[in-house]
Amino acid sequence: MTTILLTGFEPFGNDTENPSGDAVRLVAETWQGPEQLVTAVLPVTFAGAGAQLRELIAEHSPDLIMATGLAGNRAALSFERVALNLRDARIPDNAGDQPVDTPVVPDAASALFATLPVKAMTRAVADAGVPAELSLSAGTFVCNDVMFQAIDAAGHARAGFIHVPWADGQKPAPTPTLPLADIACGIEVAIRTAVGTTDDLAVAGGTIS
Repeated sequence: MTTILLTGFEPFGNDTENPSGDAVRLVAETWQGPEQLVTAVLPVTFAGAGAQLRELIAEHSPDLIMATGLAGNRAALSFERVALNLRDARIPDNAGDQPVDTPVVPDAASALFATLPVKAMTRAVADAGVPAELSLSAGTFVCNDVMFQAIDAAGHARAGFIHVPWADGQKPAPTPTLPLADIACGIEVAIRTAVGTTDDLAVAGGTIS
């Protein structure tokens, strides 16, 4: 049986909600299979998130790893292409840790590409009526950390990362939001597309700047 590992994050800082964790729970509640879905909500800490993710990978040996996190300034599900081997935190994580210019994994590659079909997933989610976009980099905070470690530890699995917007009702205007059900729907469509797609779409996805 195909095993899928899907993760989101706990609330960050003074926030009481995190739409990535909320959407992961919703996907788990409505999942119909036939694949086995393993879900987890990770801490927003450099020390804890990657370690917990690696434990889950070792325990469940998933075939596909889909990690998600919040990008509060975005209005669409963003499919990340590249994870950097870099921790450069503008603000502290939930444990008060604020690394600057240190590697995620010492002596590993400088960057790793998502091994999921990001262009096919972006198109499928958009075709399902959920705003979706391709994004070059997952940044340098804990989301990037988890993406890099997921790919680094994946073994035979394919792995990638989706940034999601705030869900409706979680932040006041003018913050971009989507209904939580749409975020969860987009994540599930992305999973289904990744499971059924070996080769990504050969379409342009670059930007000028």
